[in-house]
Amino acid sequence: MQVGPLPASIPALALESAERFGDASAIEDGAARISYRELGALTMRAARACLAAGVGPGDAVGVWAPNRWEWIAAALGIQAAGGVLVTVNTRFKGSEAAYVLAKSRARLLFTMADFLDTNYVAAIREHDLPDLGRIVAFDAATDGAETWDAFLAGGDAVSEDEARTRIATVGPDDLSDVIFTSGTTGHPKGVMTAHGQNLRAFATWCDVIGLRAGDRYLVVNPFFHSFGYKAGWMACFLRGATVLPHAVFDVPAIFQRVLHDGVSVLPGTPAVFQSFLAHPDLASHDITNLRLATIGGGAIPVELIRRMHDELGFETVLSAYGLTESCGIVSMCVRGDDAETIAATSGRAIPDVEVRCVDSDGKEVPRGEAGEVVVRGYNVMRGYFDDPEETAKTIDADGWLHTGDVAEMDARGYLRITDRIKDMFIIGGLNCYPAEIEKQMYDSGLFAQVAVIGVPDERMGEVGMAWVVPAPDQVVTPEGVVAWCRANMANYKVPRSVQVVDALPMNASGKVQKFLLRERATALQSEA
Repeated sequence: MQVGPLPASIPALALESAERFGDASAIEDGAARISYRELGALTMRAARACLAAGVGPGDAVGVWAPNRWEWIAAALGIQAAGGVLVTVNTRFKGSEAAYVLAKSRARLLFTMADFLDTNYVAAIREHDLPDLGRIVAFDAATDGAETWDAFLAGGDAVSEDEARTRIATVGPDDLSDVIFTSGTTGHPKGVMTAHGQNLRAFATWCDVIGLRAGDRYLVVNPFFHSFGYKAGWMACFLRGATVLPHAVFDVPAIFQRVLHDGVSVLPGTPAVFQSFLAHPDLASHDITNLRLATIGGGAIPVELIRRMHDELGFETVLSAYGLTESCGIVSMCVRGDDAETIAATSGRAIPDVEVRCVDSDGKEVPRGEAGEVVVRGYNVMRGYFDDPEETAKTIDADGWLHTGDVAEMDARGYLRITDRIKDMFIIGGLNCYPAEIEKQMYDSGLFAQVAVIGVPDERMGEVGMAWVVPAPDQVVTPEGVVAWCRANMANYKVPRSVQVVDALPMNASGKVQKFLLRERATALQSEA
């Protein structure tokens, strides 16, 4: 547990952890071995470099890169300078990343010259971003960007005293990050949260799951998401665990890391653990180091929880529920809950946070009846960046965050998520918003109408299905639609199947009746 009060900010946490945990291992990433003491020095060096680059209080700075130690160092440097970390999804195409950077008015970007055969620097340089002054590439020298080492060297012009003074001015109520989450309006929305609320939420999270000093935490979940960032490396720094960044999900590689890196903590989505259990070489790998898992981001079969205990060897498996707008956490199961509770529910509200299920008038429904989940407490976001209208739609006058998720709450206060008011579906733990995908497809000029729904998938939980009406004089095929989507949007958003039709079912108001499309999709799947 945390000893004494929480630090004022996330970079202050890194400096405090350097004192508390000393020579214990903080980050291990390939050849990089960074102790907690060295983490403190790295935070100072990154802070001085960010100050030298002109990052000041409230300035937005983007990070568009996979999980690696430099991502953490850059984030700490940004926040230490008083800046606001803007995370960018590594699956984004250049135009999608450019929207996030333009909307947030990011002044500086940390990214990659080459990741999965993509030059992120070149992809972003194709777009007009007048606020973006500098790009830093973590991995290699490339046209249009300076190297990470050169960026750090620039910090020599700033004294350590100046950096410490700046860090001391960053308080719990200052913004720590803006994380863009796809929106029902078709455009991503930037969720603003502050240092103090994030530290408080995940200190609680650490207590509930039992994360402890000496744990070795393989962070497979991407750092651009709350799960990999706040419940990942930040949580490790709260407790003195070791961060083991993992850039690309690959079951055999993860098996090897569990064995060779002594992994004890491995959170993930149901799809992650189902992939482990389905792997033909599972029995030949020694994964007895595994101790703790949190699971969420999709439907969880009871049998999966049992098999995670019996076959993967986890002592503790817990489920949780949260959203970016709640710092990533709302409710959690606790140690001692049975497999049925862990699989069927998302636990109960974390301490000092209120959760209700309400009807369309905002009245709390009786226990056992379905209603929209609303949340009130210190974990609720400060709002959507530069979007007061959407903020007002989401957080009511009494401070309740309306999640758009439907759940039943039992007599114990445990939530069972049953549906989503919004059309969002979850593919392998990643949220997909049909309105955003539909807008991108409409903009192609190929379609007169588009409707995207989520359909069940055994491995991924849900995948997208698109129903399209071709625009006049356009000839489209399912294969061609998928190919266009793959070229123009993040892979997880790409519909896995396409139905080309003459018309979509509409109601009297002219809205697509997606429930009829879901019924047709069910019929098609049963015929397959």
